[in-house]
Amino acid sequence: MSKSMIKHISSGFAHLHWTVSELTQYVRDLIDSDHYMQDVNVVGELSNVSRPKSGHIYFSLKDSKSVIQCVVWRSIATRSVYLPENGDKVILRGNVSLYQAGGRCQLYVNSIQTIGAGDALLQTEVLKEKLALEGLFDSDKKIQLPEFPLRILIVTSPDAAAYYDMLNVIERRWPIANTQLISTVVQGVEAPQEIVKALDVAKGIGADVILLGRGGGSADDLIAFNAENVVRAVAEMTIPIVAGIGHGTDLT
Repeated sequence: MSKSMIKHISSGFAHLHWTVSELTQYVRDLIDSDHYMQDVNVVGELSNVSRPKSGHIYFSLKDSKSVIQCVVWRSIATRSVYLPENGDKVILRGNVSLYQAGGRCQLYVNSIQTIGAGDALLQTEVLKEKLALEGLFDSDKKIQLPEFPLRILIVTSPDAAAYYDMLNVIERRWPIANTQLISTVVQGVEAPQEIVKALDVAKGIGADVILLGRGGGSADDLIAFNAENVVRAVAEMTIPIVAGIGHGTDLT
């Protein structure tokens, strides 16, 4: 940081004009000079785990109120016997700094200690077992798909790329079908109830088949489709539903 900037800072911030780079560098210097931030142990649940070809590992660490982005550099990842997985509850040790290019605080991880499955994963597994015992997933509960559906309802967000993907596939493979969109939000705290409402609307309209879907996203983005009221609403439908949630590796 230049002497002129330090002089301006010492006389107050009111007349100081920062560049974005100067501001982020200043914040980074503040964090890096705090010895408490150089060796921290943090407990949380993993989500959004990504392993690009670079060999580095990226993920989010969250609790019920907050989230921080984390990085494991390749040099550390290759020495680790543990591979981070979504839903794992862990203790991370590392240092906190500011990633200037993205303007965000990150935890640079030196070691990971797993302490079991995270709350979100456990809740999903408990719910899955509960509903299975009630028979919601029994094969005899499945409704046979029509061979030639002429009326197709699509339950998704009109802003989702998945909506246009579905329309394109229908137009290409079964152009004689009539389609109708029932709009709903597909992520966020309001999504489960809105999806249930959309299915209720679909029930009143009637159709040969319903497509319920959205594009890919993080585990947190897709979690609305694991909500108990959504699963029960799908199970109660008398119209067959084809669900397309996320990409091939996403589980809902």
